Amino acid sequence: MKKLLIFGGIIIAVFVLIFVLNSQKNKDALANNPYDTDDLRQSTIDLIDDPNYQNIILPDELKKKVSSGEPVTAYFFSPECVHCQEMTPRLSPIAEKNDIEIVKYNVLEYEKGWNDYLIEATPTMIYFEDGKEVERVTGAISNDQIQLFFDEIVLK
Repeated sequence: MKKLLIFGGIIIAVFVLIFVLNSQKNKDALANNPYDTDDLRQSTIDLIDDPNYQNIILPDELKKKVSSGEPVTAYFFSPECVHCQEMTPRLSPIAEKNDIEIVKYNVLEYEKGWNDYLIEATPTMIYFEDGKEVERVTGAISNDQIQLFFDEIVLK
């Protein structure tokens, strides 16, 4: 019985240690996060330092940028979307190669983006110009389709 209590205590101690270490890691990641809150889901916290998920835009910033009339390419994603996880690492280098700035809007954290921009699925990329939507693509499109979107819509 004594061995069972010792073994149980060790297991509990290991779980407590894992919890403390994970909490500290999250605290460090949240210190300089691009979101306007520290109350983020774990899947978002895990992407904070990922180079493919930089240039995060907040809802009010996107609304202001679009309404100013300047051209904006916005990428709506969810960190939990498998299609986003597949497409984003391909999208970022193609955009960089074409010298296109893409602002990234996290619809998991800012759910009002679904309704504000009539997003039906993620990922969705929308190009805005003169305060209006010009074109959108939805889903994990191929590299060729990404380049075509840039060539025919964004870079025209």
